[in-house]
Amino acid sequence: MAIIKLSKNEQRRLSVFFTCLVLAFGAWILTMLSNQYNYTVKIVVDFINPPVRRSFRSLQSDTVDATVQGNGWNLLFSRMNMDDKRVAINLKTLDSRNYILLSAQLKSINEKRLVNQQIVSFNPDTLYFDFSSRAIKRVPVQLQYNIKFKRQFIISDDILLNPNYVTISGPAENIAKIKFWKTDSLTASDVEDPIDQNVPLQPVKESNMSIYPKSVRVHVPVSEFTEKTVEVPVKLINNKNYYNVKIFPQKVKITFTVPLIKYSETDEHAFEAVADLNLWQEQGAKQLPVKVKFIPPFCKLVSVQPQNLDFIVKQ
Repeated sequence: MAIIKLSKNEQRRLSVFFTCLVLAFGAWILTMLSNQYNYTVKIVVDFINPPVRRSFRSLQSDTVDATVQGNGWNLLFSRMNMDDKRVAINLKTLDSRNYILLSAQLKSINEKRLVNQQIVSFNPDTLYFDFSSRAIKRVPVQLQYNIKFKRQFIISDDILLNPNYVTISGPAENIAKIKFWKTDSLTASDVEDPIDQNVPLQPVKESNMSIYPKSVRVHVPVSEFTEKTVEVPVKLINNKNYYNVKIFPQKVKITFTVPLIKYSETDEHAFEAVADLNLWQEQGAKQLPVKVKFIPPFCKLVSVQPQNLDFIVKQ
């Protein structure tokens, strides 16, 4: 294959040619990017000023196509700027009708946008809404938490929420199904001191519902714990025929963990142990297992001795 050899003068001319070609192409690109264009982007609609006396539900997606007027640079970077992909739509007129004209709010929308990124039109331009009766309800707050303690530390008493009820409002048929409202998860590790902090409530998912307040104050009492053993009398249950039954032994030893600050006040009266006679009457059991029916919430059961009781039935 023949190799073309260029003289220095020809090499200089070729270099000048390609330089001019690159500069011309760059100038063309800059010119094209400086021109004005209409381009379409997906816009997320945020509803503001919802009607007070009417509960609403949008009948279409919360995303619309917006035709934006801008230069080539705006078109080039439109996918990168997320702030320009949301618009606030005022729902004040829903007090008297069931639709919103986006074009009627173009002026107020464009006042909050850059001059070179003005919206020309929306598709669809009309948003329709469904209405239902609005209800207000107070429901208890349910704390979600994942707390890991240092060794020998536990929750020492009831967790306190302030407030422990929140007010929700929205469509009556939806509100009737809600029995409680969850918080976001309270997460902590290596805990040895009480926790006292604000925890946000889970946000509402529907645009036609609201919740107040949006956070609660949570107090988690934490204390070092130890083990304690008490003797608790066993109560016989389901003796429907009133048999004369003698159980052996009549008391069991319950070992549990208890916060140090609750040690002295937690005694046998804080527990309830039962044995079910139905196991003998219906299944012919030879022994009755012991079940701890009640234990204080700040205690954790370690063991029950004995776990099964002997008994005599005098018929």
